[in-house]
Amino acid sequence: MLALLLTYPAIDPDLVHLGPFRVRWYALAYIAGLIAGWALIRHVVADDSYWRGAPRPNAASIDDLLVYCTLGVVVGGRLGQVLLWTPSYFLEHPLEIFMVWRGGMAFHGGMIGVLFATMLFARWHKTPWLTVLDLACLVAPIGLLLGRLANFVNGELWGRPTDVPWAMVFPHSDGQPRHPSQLYEAGLEGALNFAILWTLARGGALQRRGLVAGAFGAVYGCARIFSEFFRDPDPGGERIGGVLTIGMAYSIPMVVIGLGLVGWSLRGSAARA
Repeated sequence: MLALLLTYPAIDPDLVHLGPFRVRWYALAYIAGLIAGWALIRHVVADDSYWRGAPRPNAASIDDLLVYCTLGVVVGGRLGQVLLWTPSYFLEHPLEIFMVWRGGMAFHGGMIGVLFATMLFARWHKTPWLTVLDLACLVAPIGLLLGRLANFVNGELWGRPTDVPWAMVFPHSDGQPRHPSQLYEAGLEGALNFAILWTLARGGALQRRGLVAGAFGAVYGCARIFSEFFRDPDPGGERIGGVLTIGMAYSIPMVVIGLGLVGWSLRGSAARA
């Protein structure tokens, strides 16, 4: 291993800690991501330059969308962790399913939760579902960026051992220098993904239902698959057949479905939906 390493900036995972009362950076990342997404969606639906008359939810209804998506993220993310990643552990400790303050949220589960949440919202508000999903996907990278940064602050989900000069020794690890894979994911799944989706939206993509949602799925899936080569597999996420991690396996369908949705949208089918 190289002697040159970056020093891990040990940050207290608790932003506020007063006796039994705690506010953790991880929780704040979820809250900030949801609020920032809500504010941006309100801005986008109020500006017809994104839509050119295409139907979309009204700005007032976005308050309801925040509630729907919050429930989808929290319930779906937790059930995803329980059912997709560590089912055997929670079978042995069923009461811990409800202890969400201890952490344990899976993105793929949260995504499924948001799919159902946007379906219910669209049905209740009589709005095209794919349009609502486009809006949710447009802002999702904000939460991903903040969430991965919170993972870095917590010193969790670190990368594989490496000798690159920017390797770090994370607290509570085995002492080996490792990739700061949380930062790779923050940059790719969060910042880069948002830049691509925002550019598409500014170019009129929201006028074609499903285009932004499809692009999100394809970009996120590719970014996650790439990042998994540097990320230490999560418990329950070891390689399948010595080739794929479970994170890769769950992301491949996102790429396929996302590209299919992009193609469907660009062919003009969205205009008839």
